Amino acid sequence: MEVNPLHLRIGQSLSECLMGIEGTVLLRDRACGGAQHIPLFCSERKSRETEYCNVDLMILKDNKIKVIIEIEESNVKPTQVCGKFLTSALSKYHLHHSTFKAEMDHSVTFIQILDTSALNREKTRKTNQWDHLAKSINEILPLKGSKIQKYVLLGFNLEDFDEKKPELISVIDDALE
Repeated sequence: MEVNPLHLRIGQSLSECLMGIEGTVLLRDRACGGAQHIPLFCSERKSRETEYCNVDLMILKDNKIKVIIEIEESNVKPTQVCGKFLTSALSKYHLHHSTFKAEMDHSVTFIQILDTSALNREKTRKTNQWDHLAKSINEILPLKGSKIQKYVLLGFNLEDFDEKKPELISVIDDALE
């Protein structure tokens, strides 16, 4: 697994921020400094047939999924962005080994972080496109049968992470209330 600097920085930062909050657990995939995959399934039956995706980070509160975080450092086109959101929205459970099951809480927040480092800041229209995309996704929420109630799209890179971190933490705090 390739170490990804933005994934790792976000994972470590959230681990520090959430440490000690009672009932809250941060799951991190390997790219984010964890030691596992974080698969989501459409049913309680764990199989390749029912696994829809693996996410980068997930926050559980009282053993229920409250926040899903997906970080995209390379392909930031709408089809890729929407695909990661939709496979998570269609899922209902996180199953790990044969002993741990977490289901979606009644209200889940999906946070998508898109890396801006490859964009030419003077010429790009990507960030405007992302604003429209986030607005469009929130207009169709909640999707029938999905527990994801809120979608947040944030664009930043490793260099401006410290500046954008309070916004990310604020979204997470709201989701955990």
